[in-house]
Amino acid sequence: MKERIAIIDGLRSPIAKANGKLNNVSADTLGAIITKELVLRNGIDYNLFDELIMGNVAQPANAANIARVLAIRAGFPNSLPAYTVHRNCASGMQSISSAIEKINSNQGDLYLVGGVESMSSIPLLHNDKFKDFMTRFTYARSVGEKLKLLSTFRASFLKPVIGLITGLTDPISGKIMGITAENLANEFKISRQAQDEYALNSHLKAQKAIEDGILAEEIHPIMTKDSSIVDDDGVRFNQTIGALSKLRPIFDRLSGTVTAGNSSQVSDGACSLIVCTESKAKELNIEPLGFVNDYAYAGLDANRMGLGPIYATKKLFDKTGTKLNELDVIEINEAFAAQVIANLEAFKSNDFCQKAFGCDAIGEIDESKLNVNGGAIALGHPVGMSGARIVLTALKELKRTNKKKALASLCVGGGQGASFLLEV
Repeated sequence: MKERIAIIDGLRSPIAKANGKLNNVSADTLGAIITKELVLRNGIDYNLFDELIMGNVAQPANAANIARVLAIRAGFPNSLPAYTVHRNCASGMQSISSAIEKINSNQGDLYLVGGVESMSSIPLLHNDKFKDFMTRFTYARSVGEKLKLLSTFRASFLKPVIGLITGLTDPISGKIMGITAENLANEFKISRQAQDEYALNSHLKAQKAIEDGILAEEIHPIMTKDSSIVDDDGVRFNQTIGALSKLRPIFDRLSGTVTAGNSSQVSDGACSLIVCTESKAKELNIEPLGFVNDYAYAGLDANRMGLGPIYATKKLFDKTGTKLNELDVIEINEAFAAQVIANLEAFKSNDFCQKAFGCDAIGEIDESKLNVNGGAIALGHPVGMSGARIVLTALKELKRTNKKKALASLCVGGGQGASFLLEV
């Protein structure tokens, strides 16, 4: 880094279960609300920003380059350029690192970044048979040709392709994300009970963080024409191990251990951050929320994509010389309980680290520092938003507890990992 990169402030929406309270709020509208509120709270002139960069996965057809659409709706001038980035679950983090790269190449010093997702809005698609039928029907030249084609129509042509399932299925491995979690559960011998207990703790920690007003510090309520949403609504208050143990496996129904209860929730949400140089923050006379020390992305086998955090963190630690025991706060996105537990096991395993990296174990993660306010199993995982959300959550926790260093990391569908080293 040429200069320390400051995150002046951040703000997010409540995370809502898909097809629920934010069902009728488009991704661009949701992102615009949060972005506008963040800029106004910090009293920064819209014209001072160099660019807006936003992470998004589902890419709504009616808001192509959603970053530009929400920028205008948030009140930025037409002169502000904006673009959308997509790195699956790390899209929100990619927006931050893209801004940092622009800063380091002297293209600007003040950026609005973040991530947004409306998983409620991921569409049902026509299958190939219907598409081919409609194409031939459109180009038929005579009434006779059209009538002949109509006789070939079958009801099966109308069976939809579920966009959400297609999007959560890796085209290289052919596996839906839940099967990659089953792979890790088998590899690391993680029991169903251990996964359910992890999920239970995620809900209990999130419940306490809501009751204590901790999460409210990073949330801007969203009002809709039908209702309002103030808190993350996926948290199951007073969750029990008994309720979790009754759920059936959903990916491997015969012998699997991954259920809806020990997996992240499909959700809607938006998160925005203001990123700039440390000198720019001083010029604006704003004390930053914190700083990005460094970051790293790594690739790995898509069938074991959940191990992305250890691969990216090892790369980040090699770059920065950081040791695990130096961290005060650790956020690992909870795509699946099995995935987080597998990383905990891998970090402390000499055998794994020797095979993967040719070195001894990185160290044992202190679970009292991990996802202390709950994670995506309880809060939800709006895929384009989550990378930005865990950065914001980690920095807020450092600030709240007067601590210094944090790691924010997540696995990425398709076989990648992302890790950010943060400090206050």
